[in-house]
Amino acid sequence: MGDRLEPEVPADVVGRRLSCGGERATVRYVGPVPPTTGVWLGVEWDDPQRGKHDGSHEGVHYFSCRHPKGGSFIRPAKAIYGVDYLTALQQVYHYCIKKADTDISFYTKERSFESLTSVLLGGLEVNGPGPDGAIRRTTPYVQLLDLSGSLLSCWEDVSVFSLQMEQLEELNLSCNRLSLPSRPSTLSHAFYNLKVLHLNKCELTWPQILDCASMWPQLESLCLTENHITALQRPDQVLHSLKSLNLALNPLVEDTLACLSALPRLEDLNVSHTGLSVIRFDDAAPGCQTAMFPELKTLVMDNNNISEWCVIDELAKLPSLSELSCRRNRLQSSDGNPRTAEQMVMAKLGRLIILNRCQLLPEERRGAELDYIKMFGEEWLKSKSCSQSKAQFNCEHPRYQSLINKYGAPEEGELKRPEPFALKNQLLKITFVFPDDDRKPIEKKLPASMVVQKVKGLLYRLLKVPAADLRLTYSSPKKVATEIELDGDLRTLEFYSIEDGDLVLVRWS
Repeated sequence: MGDRLEPEVPADVVGRRLSCGGERATVRYVGPVPPTTGVWLGVEWDDPQRGKHDGSHEGVHYFSCRHPKGGSFIRPAKAIYGVDYLTALQQVYHYCIKKADTDISFYTKERSFESLTSVLLGGLEVNGPGPDGAIRRTTPYVQLLDLSGSLLSCWEDVSVFSLQMEQLEELNLSCNRLSLPSRPSTLSHAFYNLKVLHLNKCELTWPQILDCASMWPQLESLCLTENHITALQRPDQVLHSLKSLNLALNPLVEDTLACLSALPRLEDLNVSHTGLSVIRFDDAAPGCQTAMFPELKTLVMDNNNISEWCVIDELAKLPSLSELSCRRNRLQSSDGNPRTAEQMVMAKLGRLIILNRCQLLPEERRGAELDYIKMFGEEWLKSKSCSQSKAQFNCEHPRYQSLINKYGAPEEGELKRPEPFALKNQLLKITFVFPDDDRKPIEKKLPASMVVQKVKGLLYRLLKVPAADLRLTYSSPKKVATEIELDGDLRTLEFYSIEDGDLVLVRWS
């Protein structure tokens, strides 16, 4: 068939990557498709919605697709196979420097690229490393290489880049479809210095990651968002140097999360948007430390289905956890106030330094812990009369007794359950004034739980000034001639102790 191929079709086209109409695809078939005449390319699209079928036509199966509608036949003339690395490098960096109105004559010579430590070719149609030794001659000192959304087709080609960039530490291969090597370990020498790897949106499964992991013996950071990662298996003998792992936007099977505890140096884990609702460390009793995840310091689990407070109690078992983000979950306090729920997280996790991207101040922690004691003081007092009730209370509030030891038992008058949160009782009358502008003051009633970011959004609608340009301070009759800056966009008005009748001063650049 090779002799009969049309001139524009490469002899090794099957398996190659191409673009057509701005969409990426992989060639799965080349040849005739009766009853039509001429040569066709059977392609599997990266975006299956671009396709029409599973590789079949009129009952004949020509190739296979992972998605039943992910395939199409296109004429070879419509296929774009991209350019090699050196061509893309010259085109892009020449263009960027020309736009900046600087002297470009120096950059049209090959030797000019030698000083580059970062090469960003993301979204371009790079199809390979080019002539032998070209990378080493032109960009030998590159430490960061972005080849996301390229037309590379296999890891063997990627290894050629890395072999010639001996200082390469960070590599972005997101939005690629790379065929897996038959013996990944044989490529480990090519990626020996690699520390950071991005493989977002590559349609990879966890077993495939583990199979490839022997290629990256020194890897410290791995980003795998929006892949096909579901059930996790233990990474035995691979990825043991990993410190940061991002699994956001993968449909994880939550019961397998503990498998990642086999990563002895893992410090930073992101499992946002994964459907997570349960976390358990069954090796430790409530209030004790787990042997799992001994180095985990930062955990991000935003936008999940966590609704049970026992999950937070399980996180308290982690010996090194100091930063947690759990925004947009279903955790609720009995009064329905989001601020109270946040205080409960602070009280339950005594080692936290940062919660939901905001640093916890000592006085903020103290207030949260004292409120927690008062909130559950009545239950604690009742549980003392029955050993079974006491055991159940300690299971639900494993840190409560240590807080009693720290602050003392609550006074009798404080052992009352807080009143249900009522928005009307939490509204603050605030007057916005504009010291650098002639606008008249604006008076508004806002909930104490409103965050500064929302306040800026309100002001944007009123003033038509971008929220990013706004700087807010407030003054109180109790603190004459003192302005306190509202410098945390995710902090609430209540956090800053803003009271009914206070002034908020609005300035902008």
